[in-house]
Amino acid sequence: MSDAISRAVSGAPVLEIDGLRLARDQREVLRGVSLQLQAGQVCALMGVSGAGKSTVLRAAVALEPFDAGRISVDGVSLVPGPVPRESALRGLRRKVGMVFQQHALFSHLTVRENVMLAPVHAIGAVPHDATSAAHMLLEALGVAHRADAYPSQISGGEAQRVAIARALALDPPVLLMDEPTAALDPARRGALAGTLRELAAAGRALLITTHDVAFAKAVADTVAVLAHGEVVELGDARRVLDAPSHAATRDLLSHERGSPLPT
Repeated sequence: MSDAISRAVSGAPVLEIDGLRLARDQREVLRGVSLQLQAGQVCALMGVSGAGKSTVLRAAVALEPFDAGRISVDGVSLVPGPVPRESALRGLRRKVGMVFQQHALFSHLTVRENVMLAPVHAIGAVPHDATSAAHMLLEALGVAHRADAYPSQISGGEAQRVAIARALALDPPVLLMDEPTAALDPARRGALAGTLRELAAAGRALLITTHDVAFAKAVADTVAVLAHGEVVELGDARRVLDAPSHAATRDLLSHERGSPLPT
């Protein structure tokens, strides 16, 4: 039985965020955020701009220090204080991948080289093996034909799929995505929703920040609404988005609807 299937069967969380607190310039950005995700679960983290959604993701991949609480990613723990040196984060890098809103691909590397980067430099993979693995990921995501192109030569939708491939290069059980539909048309939003459901079906846990209500309904099992640095509503995605119980959720939905996804 694979690790991902074992976690799903046991019900053990693969991502735990417990009492996360973070302040900047004496302003509390996060005030005790707690979330749990199991293998195969997709959670949409929603809230108005500035609510702290991206900060939660950055803390979970050790790009942002936090002041109190605990983060555990498949058994690897992060604790309050300065961000550890990269040499101390190799275990974490194998557990969680991050797809940034602007993709953050390295412009001087080809698509293939972007995907190969972490296996070769983080875990010392043989370049031939890393090349083969990169090709399989790019093929699975429908962008293998762009392997020799540079980021400036591919479309936004292609860049996003390359960024997903890069985030999956170390086969992490947890994938984080920051506003993945921000620059996508309805057709590409629908295709992305299908891709993410496939990743979840394979046993990965996904935490996705989004303003896109239609996308959240299509892809998420649960929704967590963040307001004033706290999770104010958490539950089944359709229940929360169709019948919100908190004023902050109702306010969010009144401003952020999003166009329907293709059926």
